[in-house]
Amino acid sequence: MIPEAAKQNLEFSILEFPTDISRWNLVAAFYEFRRKMFMERLGWKLQEFERMEWEQYDGFRTVYAVAHLNGVIVGGGRLRRTDQTNGIYSYMIRDAVLDLLPGLPNGLLYQEAPVSEEEWELTRFATEGDPSIAAGLLYVINEYLFKKSAKGCLCLGTPAFLRMARRCAWEVDQMGPICSNHDGRFVVFRCSVVLPHTLIPGSVHKSSQSK
Repeated sequence: MIPEAAKQNLEFSILEFPTDISRWNLVAAFYEFRRKMFMERLGWKLQEFERMEWEQYDGFRTVYAVAHLNGVIVGGGRLRRTDQTNGIYSYMIRDAVLDLLPGLPNGLLYQEAPVSEEEWELTRFATEGDPSIAAGLLYVINEYLFKKSAKGCLCLGTPAFLRMARRCAWEVDQMGPICSNHDGRFVVFRCSVVLPHTLIPGSVHKSSQSK
């Protein structure tokens, strides 16, 4: 948990290329943070490069939301529009359904995966554990997507992550069954992008991770 006195220095940033290239060091730090959270703490078998967790869904076309305290990453998430492509890949949920990602279940959705400039995907969401970090990140993500005229954001996360999004007052629709693999239990859900002032920062009660 972050001491109350330190929270006044907690910052939430949306980073996209090329606008934020001068702060891209925060993105590299987020890759290192992901390695610590997902590979070291949870034991997930993921790709890494120079002690950073990095894969085909990362890069200059991806948008990052990060929480940082005096330059140290304490939470973050990765955003991709669902109509983006990178070779044979598009976005994680759709690629899993298409059986392009060994290890991830392909029965994640009840219906076909959306492909639209108005629909985004949020993955690799994780925090150090303070509830205000997760709530603040979801708030700035919704605010960013609202400015981009997005309609919805798809998430692949734990059932606890779904409940957390609902507690923040996002309109949440479960899009598939709860599935399991060697990393745990996951479910796909869609959060409708809403007017920013209708969300409730600070209303969550536990840390969360997403794929």
